Amino acid sequence: MAASEPAGEPPQYPIESVGNALRLLLMFQRTPRVRLSAAREELGVAHSTAHRLMAMLVHYGFVRQDPLSRAYVAGPALLDIGLAVIRTMDIRTLARPVLESLCASTRETANLAQLEGPDVRFLDGVESDRALRVAGRTGRTLPAYATSIGKALLAELPTDRLRVLYPDEVLTERPTERTLRTRGELEQELVQVRRRGYATNSGESEDGVGSVGVAVVHPERGAVAALSLAAPLARLSGPQVRAAAAALKRAAAELAARLP
Repeated sequence: MAASEPAGEPPQYPIESVGNALRLLLMFQRTPRVRLSAAREELGVAHSTAHRLMAMLVHYGFVRQDPLSRAYVAGPALLDIGLAVIRTMDIRTLARPVLESLCASTRETANLAQLEGPDVRFLDGVESDRALRVAGRTGRTLPAYATSIGKALLAELPTDRLRVLYPDEVLTERPTERTLRTRGELEQELVQVRRRGYATNSGESEDGVGSVGVAVVHPERGAVAALSLAAPLARLSGPQVRAAAAALKRAAAELAARLP
């Protein structure tokens, strides 16, 4: 079966317009540029129908039209979806030895996470071997602003995108009394995160638990994930936070270098 062919039997109740839109997207597997005439021929529809379908794909960012050639090329939404799949598939495997080394050298719980809308999802983790330790959070989601690993990723976003994620001034989901209350407080803290290159969490996601987070920044893809070290607050004094941040920066640079 060719990569651009649908798999299996068609659904019992097909929706022709949806099918045609998906067939247009599949054309970009074969060629980087699609002209409206080629789209019309591929679908066997009128010029106006092909134009309306393309216009809808443009509206949602799946394709864009080159202003000079008038041909259609892959848009940011299509590229983001593809890259997101690649990142998630690759990064767990590539990050695992980095997490293990980070945990072994610090004896604290190491985590890997990515943004998922306004939240952060923990993708993998290696727990500390100490009797008093922070449990791993693999698979969990938390408000990004309540975690160091999430703040490290939010600090990589421009302000306008941050405000799309948090359109209201009041941050309503607050896991603890220490969680940030407003978007303004968050924006002020992110200024500090950018300045020092790491984020902290002092009992904001769970009482008695602290963490330090650093973004994993790829030279071409930007911030693709983040790493954190989590520990009981008693083990995260000023010098310990700075030592954790230094270890995380080295680990983040190592992971970024491993990414394709």
